[in-house]
Amino acid sequence: MSDRTSPTNPPAATIDRRAFVRAAAVAATAPLVSPVWGTIRADDRLKVGLVGCGGRGTGAAVNALGADPGAVLWAIADVFPDRIDRCITQLEENANPEQIALPPERRFVGFDAIDQVLASGVDVVILATPPGFRPAQLEKAVAAGKHVFCEKPMAVDVPGAKRVMAAAKAAKEKNLSLVSGFCWRYSSPERALYGRILNGDLGEVTAAHSTYHTGPLGISPRKPEWSDMEFQLRNWWHFNWISGDIIVEQACHSVDKLNWARNNEQPVRCLGLAGRGNRSGPERGDVFDHFTAIYEYADGSRSILTCRQQANCSNDNTDWIAGTKGLAFVNGWAPNQTRIEPTSGTAWAYSGPTPNMYQVEHDELFKSIREGRPLNDGDFMAQSTLMSIMGRDAGYTGQMITWEELMNSTQTLGPSVLEWGPLPEPVIPVPGKTRFS
Repeated sequence: MSDRTSPTNPPAATIDRRAFVRAAAVAATAPLVSPVWGTIRADDRLKVGLVGCGGRGTGAAVNALGADPGAVLWAIADVFPDRIDRCITQLEENANPEQIALPPERRFVGFDAIDQVLASGVDVVILATPPGFRPAQLEKAVAAGKHVFCEKPMAVDVPGAKRVMAAAKAAKEKNLSLVSGFCWRYSSPERALYGRILNGDLGEVTAAHSTYHTGPLGISPRKPEWSDMEFQLRNWWHFNWISGDIIVEQACHSVDKLNWARNNEQPVRCLGLAGRGNRSGPERGDVFDHFTAIYEYADGSRSILTCRQQANCSNDNTDWIAGTKGLAFVNGWAPNQTRIEPTSGTAWAYSGPTPNMYQVEHDELFKSIREGRPLNDGDFMAQSTLMSIMGRDAGYTGQMITWEELMNSTQTLGPSVLEWGPLPEPVIPVPGKTRFS
């Protein structure tokens, strides 16, 4: 893949030398703790590489450094040098600067910059680029023997999801930790509630409905000097080949909770309703602004997702799960609003602590590495990604899609070669006309 910079991407700015010397010196004298498993060096640092320097990647790096006093941000990469610079500035303001050791030679720019990060001596890599790049990057990280924090979603098409499944299996075989960005799996209220559901407190789950109703995401108006590739990458959440559309990129969190309630059971079929009513302008790309996905299971029960990104509408992020013994309710945007209401007996509501779930993800990742007890989220993260893709394609086509048909899909989104330059004009799907492949 190309490593060329775009006309608007000069080489990364040089780090302040005194800041780097201070950070490197402290990192080199990080305190020793108990002996650890794996390939960690004798000085007991965990060298972290960040690939993808947007808001989520920057936040994940802050969480990683906060999870382990011996963690050091060792290498960083993005296709845009300005994002690297902004990321470092934010890290120095929000993390311990003594855990940041990023000289110019460990700041990498380009589509293949992950190769340089992996070769720089890191132990752990954070994958936080747009989702379209995730399968190839996860493959490379696992092949290189690195522990991984992998942001959601893990793919934008079925062939990519299959690559993720294979990489997750390889990580397990190599005793590598693989933690996903499906953050609700690391939220204490949700863990308690879904744990009770899986323990049988609701009986058999018969129906579920999850919502992700929110406003539209922002845009970056096109500049004359931007190529098609730069323009789309600067607006990546509006282009299907990079983001997977709103049901895959954002509402996959809610799909994951539907999947969680069913203990990772595969739906047998999905019917989707979707459209693009309030999007206009080139920056809005080819993604839709609302979806409904109806997942049907082998016993005839159903789980339903509704999501939208439309302005001036009511917003909601809740989950309702019905079982033979009662109902469960989750409000994802209101901590502690999780409860189970049985048809008979005593109601339950979560009342415990609510630590930051983004931090918990990394706390548990680094703890697993230190203790030699690898975590692997591969099964559910791939399943939830596939279900999101299934709902999207059912919505795009207006057709009922079976799980077997989904898994036989050969459609690969995105260009075969990643390089700066022109891209084909996006084609907006039309339900009833667009074909599933």
